[in-house]
This record gives sequence, C-alpha cells and structure tokens, in this order.
Amino acid sequence: MSSTLVARAAFNRNVATALARRSLRPLALQARGAADSAYVPGGPIYRGTVNDPTPFPPPSKTHGSYHWAFERLLSAGLVPLTVAAFATSGTSYPILDGLLGVSLVMHSHIGFDSVVVDYLHPRKFPVLGPIVKWALRATTVGVLVGVYQFNTNDIGLTELIVKAWHA
Repeated sequence: MSSTLVARAAFNRNVATALARRSLRPLALQARGAADSAYVPGGPIYRGTVNDPTPFPPPSKTHGSYHWAFERLLSAGLVPLTVAAFATSGTSYPILDGLLGVSLVMHSHIGFDSVVVDYLHPRKFPVLGPIVKWALRATTVGVLVGVYQFNTNDIGLTELIVKAWHA
C-alpha cells in the first residue's frame, strides 16, 4: 500500500511540474511566434503594442507654437481682463463680463484637455480616452451656454462674484 502512495505522489509531482512549466511561460511568448518580435538587450519588442513609437502627427499651423502662443496669451490676458471686469460694473459693460466668462471657460477647457491628452492616451485607453474627450467637449459647450444664459438673463458673472464676496 505504501508503494502505491509513493507512485501516486511521484506521478502527481511530475504532472504538477509539467503544468507549472507550461503555465509559467509568458503569455506573450505562447501567443506570438519568433517572427513577431525582435530581440534587443533587455527583452523582445513586439509590434502592435505599447512598445511601438508614437506616430508623428502631420504638420499643422494650428498646433505647435501657434497653439502654445494662444494658450499663453489667453492665460496672461486673464489677469488684466479680470481686473478690468471688477473695476467696472458688470451691468455697465456686459461685453467685458461675457468676454471674461468665455475666457475662463476656454482656459479651463485647455487645462482639462491637456490632462486628458497626457493621461488618457488612446493607445492605452482606446475606449475611455475618446469618451472622456467628448464628455469634456460637451461639458465645455454646456458651460458656455450656461455662461451666456447667466450673463444675458441674470446679473452676470462679475456681479455674482461681487455679491458673494460681500455676503
């Protein structure tokens, strides 16, 4: 009876070792052949994964230095625009109040868009990235409509802040 137990234990150990060897192989090596990868010191690089370089976008005048200059101009322009809006009354100069509201919303949109572009890249998040990008665009349009409605049908942005400041 003890020889049967020893034989079973040896058989189970051999089966477990074979299964462990097979299951511990990296899944990428099981699924792909040698033609799909190139050996480099540090490990293979597989095509079609996060190891691929990011493709360069086509050159466009609306991006790059012009885009950066617009962001900086908008950010720097918010300071005198805010001072001018609070130095004058929002009801006396509704254009200035509307310009401040639109500039604040666009400044916020550019900042949140940078976060989405940096942290929710479409290669890493192919579903969530575009959803968040379109949600941000829809939210920005909704806020712009709300700012317009608030400035035309109510007291305006600067008057609201002045009343909240003195409350």
